[in-house]
Amino acid sequence: MTNTPDAKPMIELLDVSKNFEAGTALHPTNLRFARGQTTVLIGPSGCGKSTILRLIIRLLEPDGGLIQFDGDRMSPKNIAEFRHRVGYVIQDGGLFPHLTARDNVVLMARHLGRTEVELITRLDELATLTRFPAEALDRYPGQLSGGQRQRVSLMRALALSPELLLLDEPFAALDPLVRAGLQKDLKEIFQRLQQTAILVTHDLAEAAFLGDHIVLLNEGRVIQQGLLGDLRDRPGSEFVTEFISAQRSLAFA
Repeated sequence: MTNTPDAKPMIELLDVSKNFEAGTALHPTNLRFARGQTTVLIGPSGCGKSTILRLIIRLLEPDGGLIQFDGDRMSPKNIAEFRHRVGYVIQDGGLFPHLTARDNVVLMARHLGRTEVELITRLDELATLTRFPAEALDRYPGQLSGGQRQRVSLMRALALSPELLLLDEPFAALDPLVRAGLQKDLKEIFQRLQQTAILVTHDLAEAAFLGDHIVLLNEGRVIQQGLLGDLRDRPGSEFVTEFISAQRSLAFA
């Protein structure tokens, strides 16, 4: 599956930029995120990939350009409605330590007035979907393993059946075996739900496994995008070659 330019994107960045006192985090950037696909943002630390997620969810305000969701311009006036249509998963899970796994997952749905029957039904669906043990739902985050905490974070992000899922290096802190298991389950979930997702990672193997479309960034700019084969076999710059070669397990796969 590729990112076709003629398809209407779910999210579109039009000349979006972001500056901080320390410098430019994102130069004017144009990107289209296709519906039903997983787009992976990859690159070295500080390249702007997490900044893009935070601009989309409006944790940061762009200094220039505009962001469109389904063709509608996003602004402070409609951000609350937009956030109800988006799930967001961060590296450490971002769970509330004083709430059980169950209460973390249903927190927003309960806030929006869903009935207890609806909450229980949805929680059961999500636990099955993410392979989370039902007996662990009443445990607190501190009583869960790292992999279990990330599954709870994913359940919470999926609780409102979001149209868009944003994942900011969700597996970076996990050991390789747990990480591999979660990657496999996440790919199956995306395929089953036909989920539109944007994933940030440093790991090219993870990008290749999960991504339908890869966007390589460096120093706040998009350097090249496409499939892994496009980047590896038809690099657009010396940086692309160096980045691919640095992750030797895929360089000659």
